[in-house]
Amino acid sequence: MSSGEDLRGLMRLWPHGVSILSVDVDGDRMGVTVSSLVSLSLEPPLIGVSIGKQASCYELVRGAGRFAISLLGADQEDLARRFAAGYPPIVHWQGVPTREGAVAPLIEGALGWIDAETRAEHDAGDHTLFVADVLAIEHGPSRQALVYRESTYHAI
Repeated sequence: MSSGEDLRGLMRLWPHGVSILSVDVDGDRMGVTVSSLVSLSLEPPLIGVSIGKQASCYELVRGAGRFAISLLGADQEDLARRFAAGYPPIVHWQGVPTREGAVAPLIEGALGWIDAETRAEHDAGDHTLFVADVLAIEHGPSRQALVYRESTYHAI
């Protein structure tokens, strides 16, 4: 049987789109960089995102029942790195260009945005797969996407 490190080594070669998942629970806001966003269904529109159970925003995502996704543009690598670094909540959003979304803050300048409501949670080892109904979709100004491959960011 293969190990988790074997899987990680192979998956590092597979490009992943980069997004920031944001959540707001009674003004307690968090965001985290994710590369696990997938489109699951068109009828009804469903997305899935996998969050590590040790992630600082994990319990907030579970408790909120709703989240927003900002699909990052090619020039937003600095934001991907910032939200991956896990800054403390008090400085998490300082200096980050955002606007209010229907359910959580959205990152300005992104390729697009999704507001979602959690439909189901599925245990997936050290992660949970959150399946969510798409409430709203909006296209952003960016025309190139940010992807992650071999531990570096790339524009496509």
